[in-house]
Amino acid sequence: MGTAGSFLDRVDHHPLALDPARGAEVWRAGRGLPPAARPLIEGAAGTSPYLAGVLLKEASWLAEALHRAPEESLAALVTAARADGQGEDLPARLRRIKRRAALLIALADLAGVWDLAEVTAALTQVAEATVEAALVAALSAEVARGRRAGLSAEDLADSAGLAVIAMGKMGAGELNYSSDIDLVCLFDEGRYAPERYGDVRKALIRVVQAVVRTLSEPTADGYVFRTDLRLRPDPAVTPVCIAMEAAERYYESVGRTWERAAYIKARAAAGAVAAGEAFLDRLQPFIFRRHLDFAAIRDAHDIRLRIRAHKGLSGPIQVPGHDLKLGRGGIREIEFFTQTRQLILGGRDPALRGRATRPMLRALAERGWIGADVAAELDEAYVRLRTLEHRLQMIHDAQTHAVPTDAETRRRLAALDGRDDLAGFEAELLALLRRTDATIEAFFEPGEASGPRRDDAGAFQDAAKAAETMERWRRLPALRSDRARRIFARLRPEIVARLCEAASPDQALAEFDAFLGGLPAGVQLFSLFEANKPLLDLLVEICAAAPSLAQYLGRNSGVLDAVLSPDFFGPLPDVEALGRALSLELARATDYEQALDATRRWQKEQHFRIGVHLLRAISSVEEVAAAYSALAEACLRGLLPHVVAHLAERHGPPPGRGAAVLALGKLGSREMTATSDLDLIIVYDAAGVEASEGRRPLPAATYYARLAKALISAITVPTAEGALYAVDMRLRPSGRQGPVAVSLSGFESYQREEAWIWEHLALTRARPVAGEPALAEGLAAAIARIRTLDRDPEGVRTGTADMRRRLAGVHPGAGDDPWEARLGPGRMLDVELLTQMGRLLTQAQGTAPVREVLADLAKHGWLPAEEAVRLARTHGRLARLQQILRVALGPGAGGAAIEAAGRSLVSLLTTATETKSLRDLRETLVQDREAAAAIVEARIGPATADAD
Repeated sequence: MGTAGSFLDRVDHHPLALDPARGAEVWRAGRGLPPAARPLIEGAAGTSPYLAGVLLKEASWLAEALHRAPEESLAALVTAARADGQGEDLPARLRRIKRRAALLIALADLAGVWDLAEVTAALTQVAEATVEAALVAALSAEVARGRRAGLSAEDLADSAGLAVIAMGKMGAGELNYSSDIDLVCLFDEGRYAPERYGDVRKALIRVVQAVVRTLSEPTADGYVFRTDLRLRPDPAVTPVCIAMEAAERYYESVGRTWERAAYIKARAAAGAVAAGEAFLDRLQPFIFRRHLDFAAIRDAHDIRLRIRAHKGLSGPIQVPGHDLKLGRGGIREIEFFTQTRQLILGGRDPALRGRATRPMLRALAERGWIGADVAAELDEAYVRLRTLEHRLQMIHDAQTHAVPTDAETRRRLAALDGRDDLAGFEAELLALLRRTDATIEAFFEPGEASGPRRDDAGAFQDAAKAAETMERWRRLPALRSDRARRIFARLRPEIVARLCEAASPDQALAEFDAFLGGLPAGVQLFSLFEANKPLLDLLVEICAAAPSLAQYLGRNSGVLDAVLSPDFFGPLPDVEALGRALSLELARATDYEQALDATRRWQKEQHFRIGVHLLRAISSVEEVAAAYSALAEACLRGLLPHVVAHLAERHGPPPGRGAAVLALGKLGSREMTATSDLDLIIVYDAAGVEASEGRRPLPAATYYARLAKALISAITVPTAEGALYAVDMRLRPSGRQGPVAVSLSGFESYQREEAWIWEHLALTRARPVAGEPALAEGLAAAIARIRTLDRDPEGVRTGTADMRRRLAGVHPGAGDDPWEARLGPGRMLDVELLTQMGRLLTQAQGTAPVREVLADLAKHGWLPAEEAVRLARTHGRLARLQQILRVALGPGAGGAAIEAAGRSLVSLLTTATETKSLRDLRETLVQDREAAAAIVEARIGPATADAD
């Protein structure tokens, strides 16, 4: 709230007096009121019978208040409500304070001194203060009954663990002028010994009943706030105050969508506030589901329809009699629109968990979930309707939301709004309601998708098999519930129509069937499709072109949530951006297991996003390889601190300078595929420290060995969310016989004195990717020194040739498969061996993808430019083939699967490899590998011992 100037200094406008004589009468009776306030006083009193009565009672108080800032007057009233009444009757004091606050707030509203946010905040502050005062008095009275009544004086320090949760508009700081207040009263049973529980429970029930009486019972002075406790769990059978643990069990087991929506606005407002906020924190997983919850749309729509039916609000919009709160295009509709999207998205985006409606509309627009124009339109409508709601309630201080049916009272409403043209006023309101209704109805009841809606098995080539497949769907786990079957029945015609339009309808149907069969449940996912029809197109596209990815989706359907993120189809993020995103996920984990699961969930979504980019050619194959590598690196960076902290709980912090993770292979050169494992070496530097310092100290070597094993487990062990990656540590010094973690000095010594040439070849793709920065820098420097060692060129060639022959011996038949991309003469691994040998002999530093290494070798004259270009073209084509096949068909897909690929996958492959058909691609691969093999053999030597 602003604080500049007195009330009178800030008056901007005033209402009109529908009854000028009554307004003048009240003005004359209010002796001492400043003349500058006359238009405001006469306008309010001449139109609102309620305000006229309050003005007559509180004129002397108001005369002083008008000369002060309204914020100062409000603060004084709030302080008076919370203060010790020194024997004054509490109900009478609170009613007087509420009456003065109601007058101050109404005049500030009508005069434009406060805007809507300031008006509703002021009303909420008064409500909080009076609830707190009533609670303190009731608790004190209960304690005065004696300990046998259940409570003692010591219990007053934290309000006996009794938390008053403000729901609805009070929780959000959005109370309306004549609002009820919705409260849920809970107590922290954990602070009491079991033998006290029964007496305490009875005592706190009496306390809550006393609070309600103090606030709600009509007296000669009126009431403070009408108080409603019916939002508590199962109000028909539960007392007015229940234990927090019991409430948590209720919401976890039978909580409904409307209760989730109600708790979006919930706030601990009085009593044991800390305990109340802790309860609400524990309730967050119930309110905001981990996955996008589009089933909430149907629930919210059903609630809207039930309200309309119950209140008789389903007809066309007409201003007379229209309910500004519950009617079509009304306040509740805007709140439903906002809260439903919060329920859907808040589990993934904490920024959408706010309580207040208007800030959440802005947040939804800022984060790309709704258009800025929609947010602005609904915000404008919300402000206008809430303002008119206040004007309506000021007439008689009635908790009403319906525009009066009699013209006289409607003229009062218009006059309080400063309007003397009733017809124009109503026309503007009607247009506003209709615009808002159209916008919201489009969200809850989107129009039917255009295009064919076939549900005819005859559209498939094998009609009998298609009919049998679709008949089997009824028995799948995903369709076991009535609700799932109803949603799927609405979706089925569109699904089949999209499948029929695929390049290979029968194959798309088969893969969709596999996807559907892999779903453990269907309501959430089917609701997601119903609300976002483009996702059906993506799913069919995946089924047609990438059977492996479709099966993955069946096991991990939650990753589809990520598609709705505004940046899903934007440029793939680099490792720094990924690291920041993962850090936000990990920050919400409360223990080690949650950190592991959070990393896996997040990784799956990012992994899926990269695959979609590849299938849709949004990103190049080279960009996809870099993205897969950045994702793995971000996971290692994010997980390692959690692994270290987990180990440190028992054994203390890492001794010395800590550990670093060295990546080799495809992660090292940033060329990973969808199914690549991680080639890692864990390096540490104890820096002379012999052991850790903790509850159970360990020798440094033992400590880091356990750290290495713990990190590998964190990556590879399946949790409820699966595993992250497979890990290969055979490139560590001494291979399987060596320690799982090696010291920095031991690593460098081994590489200088004992390592084979093939190990030095591997180091050409080695780079630190996680761990202590200073140690990682030292490790990179050690690798640079090793790579610049003087070497005998013939010895390097001989060692490389030996490695080439060994690989051929391990995979003797690989070269016979024309579709094999990695193994065999002239294939990817062959070209990579040559580039690694070239890097060793030219003493080049850093790591880079093969295409960049080949260009560098040509630049240094080690390789003729035409050979470098030919090898780069061959390796690039094979890499694109491999990358697409790993996403579409999974690892190990043989020639038969490729030859049987549908048209969508074939088109993807031929476009990526710049060929015309599968046959053309196969012949091109033969030509490529023959030329590449000849270049490699000329430099390294034959691939088999027989060729020597």
